[in-house]
Amino acid sequence: MIPLRDTIPTYHRPAVTKALIFLNVLAFLGTALISEDALQRFYYFYGVVPKRFLSPQFAQLFPQSAWVTLFTSMFLHGGFFHIVSNMWMLWIFGDNVEDRMGSWRFLLFYLTCGLGAMSLHILTNPGSMVPTIGASGAIAGVLGAYMKMYPHSTVLTFIPIFFIVPIIPIPAVLFLSFWFISQFFNGTLSLLSAAEGGGIAWWAHIGGFLAGMLLAPYFLSEKRIASIRARSVHERRQW
Repeated sequence: MIPLRDTIPTYHRPAVTKALIFLNVLAFLGTALISEDALQRFYYFYGVVPKRFLSPQFAQLFPQSAWVTLFTSMFLHGGFFHIVSNMWMLWIFGDNVEDRMGSWRFLLFYLTCGLGAMSLHILTNPGSMVPTIGASGAIAGVLGAYMKMYPHSTVLTFIPIFFIVPIIPIPAVLFLSFWFISQFFNGTLSLLSAAEGGGIAWWAHIGGFLAGMLLAPYFLSEKRIASIRARSVHERRQW
């Protein structure tokens, strides 16, 4: 399922959502100029390597603190599809969440969800030496907040079925619940597997989503919500 857009209007300019997309794309274009060997070392230094947080001896092999990577990893992506899929989800759902929180609250919320996402990833992969990069943990927090804040929303979704290309309106709760269940299912399978490798950080997605659902109410701006209500009432009166 590929989401195309949601049905919730926004009443304020999503400045932080746009800025985050710009910074992620800028970082991706910057890493595209690095050679493949140097890029792997770059990911190793600035991605989240769980063992760096739990093994002081291993952490001494790196020039900077492991805690820095909790933030730098959120702006790094490993390929074109990786960044496009992440930024597309942020674009669809981020503007509505920022609309109710306000820009600075949303930025703090986004970064906090990213920290929560990586924390759960580290706890579920304590001995991993594989660097994890990407904004998907923080964006998962945005999805969790959206589900909490807009339970009656609808997501227009593209579902390719052989040669048929239908666009189907799906309740946001159903779409996001399916997304979360798929992450949890795959995350559980990853814990049952003894093999260590790259791939998708399922538990970062799970941690970010849960953090988003739990923290969203504490980041809401009453001033923003009042403004949205006033504009909504004004629009209805014009009709």
